Amino acid sequence: MSAQPATGPREAARLIASRNFGPYFVGNAASASGTWFYNLAASVFVYRQTHSPLLLGVLNFSNFFPMLLLAPWTGAAADRFDRRRLLLVTQVLSTALSAALAGLAWVGLAPVWVVIFFAALLGIASAYSAPASQALIGSLVRRDELQSAVALNSMTYNLARAIGPALAGLSVKAFGIPASFAINAASYLLLVVGVGVVRPRATARPPRTGLRDSLNLLRANPRLIALLLIVTAVGFGSDPVNTEAPAFAQVFVGHSIELWTGLIIGAFGLGAVSAAFMLAGRVAGSARRMALTLLLLSGGVAGFAVSPWLSAGFAFVFVAGFGYLASNTSATSRLQLEVEENQRGRVMALWAVAFLGLRPLASLTDGAIASGFGIRAAGVVLAIPPLVGAGAILLVLRRGAPLRRGAPAPYPPPRV
Repeated sequence: MSAQPATGPREAARLIASRNFGPYFVGNAASASGTWFYNLAASVFVYRQTHSPLLLGVLNFSNFFPMLLLAPWTGAAADRFDRRRLLLVTQVLSTALSAALAGLAWVGLAPVWVVIFFAALLGIASAYSAPASQALIGSLVRRDELQSAVALNSMTYNLARAIGPALAGLSVKAFGIPASFAINAASYLLLVVGVGVVRPRATARPPRTGLRDSLNLLRANPRLIALLLIVTAVGFGSDPVNTEAPAFAQVFVGHSIELWTGLIIGAFGLGAVSAAFMLAGRVAGSARRMALTLLLLSGGVAGFAVSPWLSAGFAFVFVAGFGYLASNTSATSRLQLEVEENQRGRVMALWAVAFLGLRPLASLTDGAIASGFGIRAAGVVLAIPPLVGAGAILLVLRRGAPLRRGAPAPYPPPRV
């Protein structure tokens, strides 16, 4: 009998220590942490200047809309070009943009509209880097390690979410907005170093591809559509924490918004990191488990939104973070395993649209509801999509519909 693969923290530690995945992981974690310095500084700046939840939504819209707009080209680029080199180019460009914004803010030439404009420029760079980064993971690890690697890659963003916002809040309070933008600029260089030392497997490159090829992938395998809808529901459900944290901090506490915003987002990130360690080394979870984690996300966000005390709110937002990462990791790893390696760029561009590109709609919806009916109402409404996703999964299971195609599954049978 063959030995069972290590699971949990032991498997996570082994992958992080590996020659090929480890440098990418460390660089990505550092860069993601730096991004929170920008995210929180920009959000706090816009809210200080305008006190408008709607403009917080506009800021996020500007940052994520390029994902949606450029998806036909970014996915094709991630499959046709060297993903490692594409990542290096986009990270150097992001460094330059962040440094320029820091300089403008330092000399007082960065009003709200300039900050929103730079958010759009950084969003364009991210639109190209996101599918390349996600697709690169599969060429850094073995196929049977992919779910663990996806979970750990998600953990970098959520470890950053746990640590970055609190540090960013202290940075904004102690050093100011421009210094926080400058820290973000420096963090991109750490990912440049990490990507520069890894050696991914060579991948066959397809001929010229476009949006039609991506749509053909969906027609050939409708399960990809279902997984993308789950990813979309996760993105919408997590948006109240990601976008409106300053407004929630104002409602709950009313002072030291920078610090409390960081702590709220950090509690969400801690829940996500906990899920990542539990998922490391495990095969793709069952559909029933995915429904459960979607319920945790929905219930956690709604509970946080209506909680009368911030102490209870922290517990709810931790649960939401756990459900968020567990759901997203399961759907994302299944997406990657459903297609060939030279198709992953296009599929992960669709993932970027579902998870990030549609976030502008979530952010604008969030901001509009908060402006019209209050921030708590916005949290409850945005908790509905993952609840609907969980209900749809349970309905399919109850009807006994097949969860896999008849051919051998491209990933191991799930644990129940």
